[in-house]
Amino acid sequence: MLWVKAFHIIFIVTWFAGLFYLPRLFVYHAMSNDNISNERFKIMERKLYYGITTPSAIITVILGIWMLWDYAWVAFSKAGWLHAKLTLIVILIGYHIYCGKLVKYFKHDQNKHSHIFYRWFNEFPVIILLAVVILAVVKPF
Repeated sequence: MLWVKAFHIIFIVTWFAGLFYLPRLFVYHAMSNDNISNERFKIMERKLYYGITTPSAIITVILGIWMLWDYAWVAFSKAGWLHAKLTLIVILIGYHIYCGKLVKYFKHDQNKHSHIFYRWFNEFPVIILLAVVILAVVKPF
């Protein structure tokens, strides 16, 4: 089970790396004014989202379910911290999916947000990461 946990952590890191960098690309993409930059950002966003971030998310979730199954449902029912953590993960998956929609909006030149929106949007996964790590390590309830 330690191998599963190790790979779970590795893919969490790569998933979050993508979720930290993709909105940063959106910031710069929203600020770009020329066609060359616009096309370059489209390629970078597509490759990051579909080539790194999404596969990492899928593997993270699969390994997390594997560990959850091994954790046993009896222990699961008593772990309030785990319920809170899983709720945050569901929210993070929603954020991830929304990032995918934004990639498609940019792809079709239909972005409706400013670079300032994306600067704030970029902070959301940081908050989720802080909360998830605290819940997983401290297990406050």
